[in-house]
Amino acid sequence: MNNYFAKTEKIRFKHVDYAGIVFYPRFLEMLNDLVEDWFEEALDRPFSKIHETNGIPTVDLKVQFKKAARLGEVLTKKLWVIKLGSASVNCGFRFEDEQGNTCLEGEVTLVNVAINNGRDAIKAEPFNEEMKKKLSSFII
Repeated sequence: MNNYFAKTEKIRFKHVDYAGIVFYPRFLEMLNDLVEDWFEEALDRPFSKIHETNGIPTVDLKVQFKKAARLGEVLTKKLWVIKLGSASVNCGFRFEDEQGNTCLEGEVTLVNVAINNGRDAIKAEPFNEEMKKKLSSFII
């Protein structure tokens, strides 16, 4: 696998429960951080700019928890594109420990939406050609 976006994350006290392992909702926050970093660092579309007129909400999420991650470990978080639609992108993700063991994996579907001026309604909006090209570079 080589067309993926990757970041590392150290498991901190704020991530773990009483047993010293990552509390499962923290994994989902880490996934959202990975998506946000991908948009800013690789796609040149930071959330601070996107959310002026658009959004990129998660509409579907499938997660399998494979192995506990513990306080002090460093995970490598990987994200890639499985399928690109006109206004949606289905991504695969995997979080691995330092030995390459999978802790978490799954798929997330994001939809590009336009937000109206009153910020009280959203509607799916196709990605522009430039964004489609950037997203396509992560298809595996």
